[in-house]
Amino acid sequence: MPRPLPEPATGPATGPLSTGSPEGDLLDGLLSPLMDDFSDWLQRGQVLLQHCPEAVMPAAERQALAESLEQALKDVAAARALRAAISTPMALDMESLAPWHQLVLRVWALASRLRQAGIVVPAAP
Repeated sequence: MPRPLPEPATGPATGPLSTGSPEGDLLDGLLSPLMDDFSDWLQRGQVLLQHCPEAVMPAAERQALAESLEQALKDVAAARALRAAISTPMALDMESLAPWHQLVLRVWALASRLRQAGIVVPAAP
């Protein structure tokens, strides 16, 4: 989950980190697109599952993946909300990012399996 930067965190001549600080801007510049990518790929996984036949992935595996994707989307939304709710820059722990990354890899693998099976899936909006 998100965690604040260690205290006391100060910039060279800027004092404590705050919204609009170079460090905070850099952190936001890195994390915002990353979280957007996670959301996009997790949602894409949901679309892929809607078009996934039993021959490509058994129903139980599809259900488990669907539940994991839904939970991960909630977790990403919660991380965004926490970061937005505080006035100091907040990083995300690698323990939070790693499961999302693993799910994105599973989505890519599913996309590959669907493509190999000749299943046409609508393009992402």
